Amino acid sequence: MSGGIALLENGNLCAEWTLRSARTHNRRLLKSIDRLLEETGWALASIDAFAVAAGPGSFTGLRIGMTTLKVLAWTMGKPYAAVSTLDALALPLCFSAGLVCALLDARKDEVYCALYRPDAKGGLSLELPYSALSPSQLAAMLAARPAEPIIFCGDGWAPYGDFLKEKLGKLAIAPPSCFHIVRAACVGELAARRFLRGESDDPVSSAPFYLRQSEAEINYPHFAERSSGKPEII
Repeated sequence: MSGGIALLENGNLCAEWTLRSARTHNRRLLKSIDRLLEETGWALASIDAFAVAAGPGSFTGLRIGMTTLKVLAWTMGKPYAAVSTLDALALPLCFSAGLVCALLDARKDEVYCALYRPDAKGGLSLELPYSALSPSQLAAMLAARPAEPIIFCGDGWAPYGDFLKEKLGKLAIAPPSCFHIVRAACVGELAARRFLRGESDDPVSSAPFYLRQSEAEINYPHFAERSSGKPEII
């Protein structure tokens, strides 16, 4: 999984740190924030607002990231915004000529995805909603649309890119590898746009955007039935 932090000021990127690692973010997130502030000469108290990627994505990673930023915003009394991970992933391609499909590997032979149309002004509009689909379902949905080039971005391209190219032919386009990682700077940019519109989220009630149930939620009814002492029918 990948994780990152960024510091923005008045629309300018001051610093950004990104790392792809199998280790969970809880081992490095707060230390990384401290290091970034130290290197840039900023104090935590001088931060005016906080933003975080809300998902979809890794259940554990989302909980760690959101809990950390929610606590910081709430305890400091600062504005807070939760941003779609897919929106942030697609943002660097907002000036492209073709459609943009943000694609995250959801495991279990599924992808988290959304389809966007760039507006040539730095924005993106949703053409197909945030979804959790099998690669076959996604390919069929895209193939049923009017033929247009589609630029795919995200870590879902690595396991399913060949399949999508087989189904969509030359319409499926992959950008360089640097476009396949969710950038913290893009999360900050989208949050800043929301703040300028007077929008924000409540850090107390804000929750991750999962798109599908976690393993714990799927297994809970089965576990509860066994724990209740009721006979289990197989």
